[in-house]
Amino acid sequence: MPREYQYPFELRHLVYFREVARQLHFRQAAETLAVAQPALSRAIAQLEAALGCPLLNRTRRGVEVTPAGRLLLERMEPLLRGLAALPAELRALATGQTGHIRVAFTGLAMATVLPGILREFGRRFPGVRVELNESPTSAQLAALRAGEVHCGFFHPAGPTAGLRTRVLLHERNGVLLPSSHPLASAATVRLRALADTPFVLFPRSHNAGFYDRILAAFTRAGVTPRIADEVWPRTNAIGLVRAGLGATFMTPSEARHLPPDVVFHALGGPAPESRLVLGWREDATAEPALASFLAVAAGDHTPQASAKGTRRLRISA
Repeated sequence: MPREYQYPFELRHLVYFREVARQLHFRQAAETLAVAQPALSRAIAQLEAALGCPLLNRTRRGVEVTPAGRLLLERMEPLLRGLAALPAELRALATGQTGHIRVAFTGLAMATVLPGILREFGRRFPGVRVELNESPTSAQLAALRAGEVHCGFFHPAGPTAGLRTRVLLHERNGVLLPSSHPLASAATVRLRALADTPFVLFPRSHNAGFYDRILAAFTRAGVTPRIADEVWPRTNAIGLVRAGLGATFMTPSEARHLPPDVVFHALGGPAPESRLVLGWREDATAEPALASFLAVAAGDHTPQASAKGTRRLRISA
């Protein structure tokens, strides 16, 4: 055994010494510990010999703790309390009741399903710390594969090798317009009617699949899109629409709570679809805290669950 792990005493020596120091009486301490008094005396003598100093003064009136004994008590109390609590802490960790998970998300997730999942998870597993990080799909996929996050809420363009996913949201997008837009009060809106309207999108590198679905929808509508800007995160695009600088795409679930200076319209005809999934590494479910989080996410704790046009699907590889 390496020298740094070689101790000239055992844990029982410390427990015996603490009890004698607490009661200041060998016989009473022996009864409490359920050991013979001579065995207790020998154990204390062994501990003193191992440490090279007296820990107790034996007098006719009883026992006194020496300065070295008081220092030993001060140092060993946190250790013994920690060891006593360790089994319960290990059980809590093994059953997912405690721990730490890192969760990545997009703006669509935070605007729809994620708050309900976090609320329910916090209620059921208050001992697990959740670290949140907003990041685009491309960054999440890289972080998941590198093991930098435990799970992510993102928008896949296709199969995700090495990851498992659960589809949480699958909706046709509508369009978000400034309230001053000529079509703001229209009964129906189609992409063809927005040929002259500038659009605020996001960098294609963040989610190539959804970006290409947007372009494909414009193509099917016979329109060449006017892309005024590409910004991230999601809230910046909404802010530019509020400023009257263009339009952007949005799902009905995301459009439930909007400021009065913008208007949401479902699109008639071609429209891009958003697919929000929860993804994690195939080998990551051994993490108990993550398994607890995935179990909560598999439930239905969000008001958007019954939204028209929303579909919830099974886990897929």
